[in-house]
Formats: sequence, C-alpha cells, structure tokens
Amino acid sequence: MPLTFHLGSLILLASLFLWTVSPFPIQQQQQQPCDYSQGNWIIDHSTLYDPSKDCPFIGQGFDCLKNGRTDKDYLNYRWKPSSCNLPRFDGGKFLEIYKGKKILFVGDSISNNMWQSLTCLLHIAIPNSNYTLTQQTKELTVFSFPEYEASIMWLKNGFLVDLVHDKEKGRILRLDTISTGNQWKGFDVLIFNTYHWWTHIGKSQTWDYFQVGNELIKEMDHLEAFKIGLSTWAKWVDSNIDPSKTRVLFQGIAASHVDVKGCLRQTKPDEGPMPPYPGVDIVKNIISKMEKPVELLDITLLTQLRRDGHPSIYTGRGESYVDCSHWCLAGVPDTWNEMLYAALLETSI
Repeated sequence: MPLTFHLGSLILLASLFLWTVSPFPIQQQQQQPCDYSQGNWIIDHSTLYDPSKDCPFIGQGFDCLKNGRTDKDYLNYRWKPSSCNLPRFDGGKFLEIYKGKKILFVGDSISNNMWQSLTCLLHIAIPNSNYTLTQQTKELTVFSFPEYEASIMWLKNGFLVDLVHDKEKGRILRLDTISTGNQWKGFDVLIFNTYHWWTHIGKSQTWDYFQVGNELIKEMDHLEAFKIGLSTWAKWVDSNIDPSKTRVLFQGIAASHVDVKGCLRQTKPDEGPMPPYPGVDIVKNIISKMEKPVELLDITLLTQLRRDGHPSIYTGRGESYVDCSHWCLAGVPDTWNEMLYAALLETSI
C-alpha cells in the first residue's frame, strides 16, 4: 500500500509539473477560428435542391434550370476552405436555435439572392411545415414558419444611406444621413449588404447628385462615395445596436463578371489566385474600426472563382439579356448561407 501511494503521488506530481511548464496547456486543445474566405471549389455531386420542385417561391430570375439551362455542372461544386471544413447547412437545427426569432436582410438584389437561398434551404429541411410568404410593403418581404414562430425577412435598400427625390435637382444620394434606420430595430439578427448599386454608371446609375452636409456634388469617385456611405452606416450601428440583443453581420462583396470574358457559356469554376477586388479593403477597414461587433461574411474570393454560377441568359427575360451579377439557385448563394449558419452556430450552442 505505501509503495502504491508513493507511485501515484509521483505520477500526479509529474503531471502537474508538465501542465505547469507547458506554454500552451489549454490552448492546444482549442480550435482556431476557421477562415472560410480562403479555399477552392471541389467537385461534390450532392446537389442541394431543384428550386422548381422544392422551392416554388424562388424568383424567376434565379431559377436557371426552369429558364432552360441544360448544363448542370455548376450544381456539383462545394466550397472547401483551405484550413478546415465548412459545416453542412442543417435547416432543422437552424430553426430550433432561432425559434421565436426575427432575422432581417437589408440590402440590394444580391441580398435578395441570399435571402431566397436561405428561405429555400429552411423550407427543404422541414417540407411538411407550413410557411407564409407576404409582401408587406413595396420594400419588405416576409417569409415565416408559424410552427417555429420564426421570420426571415428581406428589406430592399440598395445604398443603406438616404436616396431622396428633389423636384428641381432630381435624385440625391445623401452620403451622411440614414432616415430609415428605425426599420432595422428590434431584430435578433441583421444581415446588411450594399455595394453593387454604387458601381453603376451611365443610364444604370440611380442618382443625379451626391450630397455631403449641405454640399451637392455632381460627380465623385464612386468608391469614395461608397466609403463615406458605409462609414455612415457603421456610425448608425455603433449608436443604435445592443450586441446583447442583436447579432449584426455584413454580407461581403459578391464579385460580378461583367468583363471581357463574361459569364456566357461558362461551365466550370476559375482557378486562383485572384486579384484584389474593388471595395473589399474599404469594407474590412470600416468594420475593423467599429465599436460594436459586426461579422463579415467574406464571400469575395469564392464568387470571383464562379463566373459559371451566374444566370447568364437563363433569367427568363430572353437571350438578349445576360446577367453576370446575380446567381443561380441552387448555387453559390447556398454557400453564403452555410457560412452564415457556421457564424451563427459558433455562439448559439
């Protein structure tokens, strides 16, 4: 007995000594946060859904199969981060965690693309549960699951800052004011998006003047205007959001392929590396300086590599219209929602 006691004591003391002198006794067992933004597309034949059959509420412009797209290779890719794995989307678990909650997407039609993907993924997970889809206002659309008392909404807002109409001067984009912020309050999760409308030029431009303070500006660098506008949004979040009640995320910049190569008849992902994308550094810099936590869904590289994922001529608007900005569903936006799922799951369980 005494010998057994002394051996046990020695083993215990040796263990305590090793634990004490080890520089990382606990940290070694902790997983480092995964960087989902870096990786590549790998072949994966587990197609998530057929929107025409599984999600009849998907907008016409996103349902590429219904609009006549015959090549289906674009459905057979999955994003593989370089240093870890992206969790598979589990709609049932998502709804259990966010039961009784309200989620709001605020942004342009790329935001709508992501919102429609999420509603479809959730509906597929619980196909026998009732859902409601209502257009509450011209800008606000609500998708609800009464069984879970959960609502996933999209509020159309291309700039986040104010776009006002003046009878004499026309359309004025006020870079330093937000008058619609009350519409963003009272939600459990906010997912903001703005970028593409800022890059429009010529006839597709939706403003006539910029305004900062009392100064009207006929023209300025559009990325500089984007920087000022996004800074105004950041100040609004810092002044109005309680992080203990609301999670805030920013849907990163999705690359468009309105370039020489385009997206017409593209059937496979590109290969990296890719050049820096305009506006990304602005987003990262502003978010990094905010007082309130905002999580960035960094989707730029994974979209840069997927010029095959756009609707192209398969929008239902005829072959004369080529869309290299939005995304087919099923498709790339489902990955954005897997990233959203992973981000929300990290602190929700």
